[in-house]
Amino acid sequence: MGYKVAVMGATGNVGREMLQIMAERNFPADEVVALASRRSVGREISYGEDQILKVQDLDTFDFTGTDIVLSSPGGAISAKYSPRAAEAGAVVVDNTSHFRMDPDIPLVVPEVNPEAIADYKKKGIIANPNCSTIQMMVALKPLHDEFGIERVIVSTYQSVSGGGKDAMDELFEQTKGIFMNKPASETKKKFTKQIAFNCIPHIDVFMDDGATKEEWKMKVETAKILDPNIKVHANCCRVPAFIGHAEYINIETKKPIDVARAREVMQAQDGLVVVDHHEDEGYVTQVECAGEDATYVSRIRKDDTVENGLSFWCVSDNLRKGAALNTVQIAEVLVRDHLKK
Repeated sequence: MGYKVAVMGATGNVGREMLQIMAERNFPADEVVALASRRSVGREISYGEDQILKVQDLDTFDFTGTDIVLSSPGGAISAKYSPRAAEAGAVVVDNTSHFRMDPDIPLVVPEVNPEAIADYKKKGIIANPNCSTIQMMVALKPLHDEFGIERVIVSTYQSVSGGGKDAMDELFEQTKGIFMNKPASETKKKFTKQIAFNCIPHIDVFMDDGATKEEWKMKVETAKILDPNIKVHANCCRVPAFIGHAEYINIETKKPIDVARAREVMQAQDGLVVVDHHEDEGYVTQVECAGEDATYVSRIRKDDTVENGLSFWCVSDNLRKGAALNTVQIAEVLVRDHLKK
């Protein structure tokens, strides 16, 4: 007997990806419901190769009898509807930022802290971490277990799809416009600066200490997921790639660390693939990781400026592992270990 699953925000980039991944992985659902705002009601969305779902109105939907809700409609909307779904008896796996730092709501990367899922019973909600945090956690987990990470400095190179469909459209239109001698200002709406052929060192709002909220998220989410004693300094940048986030990660550890052993423990980590050849094309970039489930690590090397230091390059598809896939994986663990039909 399968489950009744509702997808909130089904018409967005992540919502569509959730539906695709559920179908690909044969998620045990007898019924799948696509939910979105009133303006999308009646729109048809593919689920797998053969099924078509008609979008239903999130505002009027009755969650009674729904087992699991996968949610990615935006933080303000999720703040309203996720508790409503939980009160009706569903378990919500939420991809927005709204619930992440609630101490009564688990923040989960299944390869890193699956045991935290059990805490869903407190409020009926499980939070999905930020996209840039997820891939970093998958990469850091084996290194922390083996060597004890004390400090992380991470610089991100994040694709525009992290800002949604409008952001992807802006990069496309700006790029096309530049080749047609049109000023970028005509299409600059989503980003604070021109994004085509440019990098913008600014993701989310600025905070009082000068960091952006994206940088703050990586810090506080690492503490909640992996270890509150790890010091994190993040520098987040938007780059003109459509899909895939890249990160240069530098760590300092308690125990002596060597490249060979670091490579071994990373190769053994679920969800992590090491492609680290010291030659032309011996690394993975954002283009190659798009559409892939794994997080990829390359350029592993010793940092001799500190006693126990290591640097590496990390890429992942932010729409899949950074959002939709991680959400579905949480639901899979929930079904396997906690919800019994």
